[in-house]
Amino acid sequence: MKCLIVAAGQGARLREKGELKPLIPIKGVPLIERVMTRVLLAGLDEFVIVSGYRGAELRRALDAFADREKVRLTHVVNDEWNRANGVSVHKAKAALGEPFILTMCDHLVDPEIFRSLAAAPPEPDTVTLAVDFKIDNPMHDPDDVTRVKCADGRIEHIGKVIRDFNAFDTGVFLCTPVMFAALEESQSNGDDSISGAMNVLARWGKARSFDIGDRLWIDVDDPVAFGKAESLLHAGRV
Repeated sequence: MKCLIVAAGQGARLREKGELKPLIPIKGVPLIERVMTRVLLAGLDEFVIVSGYRGAELRRALDAFADREKVRLTHVVNDEWNRANGVSVHKAKAALGEPFILTMCDHLVDPEIFRSLAAAPPEPDTVTLAVDFKIDNPMHDPDDVTRVKCADGRIEHIGKVIRDFNAFDTGVFLCTPVMFAALEESQSNGDDSISGAMNVLARWGKARSFDIGDRLWIDVDDPVAFGKAESLLHAGRV
């Protein structure tokens, strides 16, 4: 199974740590390499990576990593990297004809989340999001994390500002190609985001949730989260 990683954005909120977010070292290792290593530990070894902002620099670094670790890597270029993240996913459509894992270049995730999600046979024409029901966990910023309303294994609503929610979006998905149809529908309605596509899938009855239980993850998107991630890494917790 392939793993699609979105790494096209500018990452301006982490600019004080480095100019190119995926290559910012965290405990001495570039952030995107830490993401890829966790995917490899879960048993997946083929990547599709979407780059955009300073893409040539990132692609050179990724090629060096792929050569060193002997993994297969396909590059996808997003020249509209200033748009929302769903555009990056849609750019990879031609490289992904079967079920795949989708994750972000700045989310450090317990490898067991990838492993368990990849091992779960997807229902045809559905997308499953790994969700965290521990919404009181101080590791996450409730004003920044994407909120999810789940019921009976289905996603009803997702968004940054929804008030009725019971879980957080971990940024890890098990996708079938229906994701691309949902992205196209969402974009036609003016929403370029992955969350927009998930809301389309929810309306279609095709959005599923996967409970990560006690497993840990963190979105490393600003200096505060960066510091938390360093502490987790130092303690060997993620």
